[in-house]
Amino acid sequence: MSFTSIPILDLQLAQDEATKPAFLRQLRHALLEVGFLYLRNAGIPDELVQDVICKGKGFFDVPLEEKLRIEMRNAKSFLGYSRLAAEVTAGETDHREQIDLSTEHTVPLPSAPLYHNLLAPNQWPDETYAPGFRATYTEYMRRMGSMSIYFTSLIAEAIELPSDAFNKYFDEDQQHKLKIVKYPDMGELGAEGEGEGQGVGPHKDSMLTSYLLQATPHRGLQVQNVQGEWIDCPPIDGTLVVAIGQGMEALTQGVCVSTTHRVLSPSAGSGARYSIPFFQGAKLDAEFDDLETVGVGKVPEDVKEQRRRVVERSGGRIDDVEFTFRAGAAARTLGEATLRNRVKSHPDVGERWYPHILRAIREEQAAAAKRSAAEKGSAAGAAPRAVEAH
Repeated sequence: MSFTSIPILDLQLAQDEATKPAFLRQLRHALLEVGFLYLRNAGIPDELVQDVICKGKGFFDVPLEEKLRIEMRNAKSFLGYSRLAAEVTAGETDHREQIDLSTEHTVPLPSAPLYHNLLAPNQWPDETYAPGFRATYTEYMRRMGSMSIYFTSLIAEAIELPSDAFNKYFDEDQQHKLKIVKYPDMGELGAEGEGEGQGVGPHKDSMLTSYLLQATPHRGLQVQNVQGEWIDCPPIDGTLVVAIGQGMEALTQGVCVSTTHRVLSPSAGSGARYSIPFFQGAKLDAEFDDLETVGVGKVPEDVKEQRRRVVERSGGRIDDVEFTFRAGAAARTLGEATLRNRVKSHPDVGERWYPHILRAIREEQAAAAKRSAAEKGSAAGAAPRAVEAH
């Protein structure tokens, strides 16, 4: 059997030597069997969390002309505001409006690799329209960055690696990212029926870990178990939802599982759903040769064997996934792969700043579609739809 619910862990237990062993056992279970968990007592002051939620919702009331002034397509960094339906996942349009932020960096030198364009200052809304927004989100990202580094040290310990095993994959001034997302309800989208709308399509997060603050009581986030069933991940007060990324799966030699998830649009009349995911970054200059062959060293055999038993017990279903942490002809480093992924997700930005990358991606997609059409009907069973890394 595969998982049918998402485990809840209390980070406070990890800070007491008497309760830490039990916490690490719970964490190992979540890492090997689910790839998702709820995290209580993450160490972020509740007053700051409530301010983040309030100012996050308020951003979408900023006048449209001000939001368009900081539109994502104005910058090479993929930071800034995205209009409704500007992003694509799994080949379909996502019905969400959002702003992308990151821990800030200076504009890269002209001689820097192209993917260093991802390291840049934010496009902030003017204080006149969003007073205190910049200060609140700068502080939240700072605290979340520190917490995420600590949490990955616990992941290392949970699978019997040294607590600093992942440190070499972080920059001294590591970039982390954050989104503030509004999912309009089906009525606002002009669809009053009972059908499901794609808030964001099936995907796996691409880096090491991500931390979702569900800012309204709407359901909609769903996690797919290995039997293909969609498991609800509803909001729980006082928690963050932690997703394990493809990078963690790669660095742990498949022991920590990255799990497919999606968001359904809220039902008509229920109002907009708001969520604020924080994405822990990793060193963009890291080369795949190091990531894939060196990794964090040898994961103990007993831990690998435990993961193998989980796979066997659950039937061994494997997703057809576009894996960001994988070398290829077009990507030698994590930064190159990340840039391509951003161009694919935001073709309007790619059209303006990276037309050669977008053209290559579209040629690859056309060739893949042609191969798929030629093979259609010859396979014994239907292949699962590929999902993207975000």
